[in-house]
Amino acid sequence: MKLLRYGPRGQEKPGMLDRDGGIRDLSGVIKDLTPDALAPASLDKLRKLSPASLPAVSGNPRLGPCVAQVPKLVCVGLNYVDHAKEGGMQIPTEPVLFLKAISSITGPNDEVMLPRGAQKGDWEVELGIVIGSTTRYVNESEALKHVAGYCVVNDVSERNFQLERGGNWSKGKSADTFCPLGPWLVTADEVPDPQALDLFCEVSGQRMQNGSTRNMIFSCAKIVSYISHFMTLMPGDVIPTGTPAGVGLGMKPPRFLKPGDTMRLGVSGLGEQRQKVIAFG
Repeated sequence: MKLLRYGPRGQEKPGMLDRDGGIRDLSGVIKDLTPDALAPASLDKLRKLSPASLPAVSGNPRLGPCVAQVPKLVCVGLNYVDHAKEGGMQIPTEPVLFLKAISSITGPNDEVMLPRGAQKGDWEVELGIVIGSTTRYVNESEALKHVAGYCVVNDVSERNFQLERGGNWSKGKSADTFCPLGPWLVTADEVPDPQALDLFCEVSGQRMQNGSTRNMIFSCAKIVSYISHFMTLMPGDVIPTGTPAGVGLGMKPPRFLKPGDTMRLGVSGLGEQRQKVIAFG
């Protein structure tokens, strides 16, 4: 299934994509794509529905973040060898974790706003893992059973805040609009191998990133298992799994986002995002 949320900001309704790419309204079945709706039993109930039996949504509504009420964003950094090398970073021997504020979450096609004082805005296309059941100390072999589905994430970053202002990476990752999610949550049964997905990102029409999850240092199963040994993963948690090479920081000379730029990015089978970059205020 491809599940989504549509409508004005703060008033989104749940929906399902039909086989023709049309949106079908799910609000008569579930209130929203909240953590409860991502439980295995709830998803099984939704799978039994015929999309054609649901009301069709007309027009081209705004898409909201594909998951509502996300408890936390646990991100993995430097998870592709080529990305670590382009940034002059050592190849990690364990997953590098940081938290991204949930207030950064926005719709997949909403504007991305550079924060006040931004100097080095950057793009990062990533595969996002969406957790479906409470996960503690799970073995790698069982980890993917706890995954509700996958989505596209743009882990937008402000490199000056992230790397040159001291402390944790989170301060460069957490500005409002810095985490577009969606367009869809694609349930795990439709992604048989999360390590066989292509990723891309274009900035103002120029292809910047071409990658594959085959080249992750740590697999999705490893990531879920690893994180679950340090914190409990809850239904609705989203895990951006890292980005391949081609970010602005790694270019020679570096290239950073400016107001008026556009970003187009996607992951095979999970859809695409499009954002316009604007300045704060």
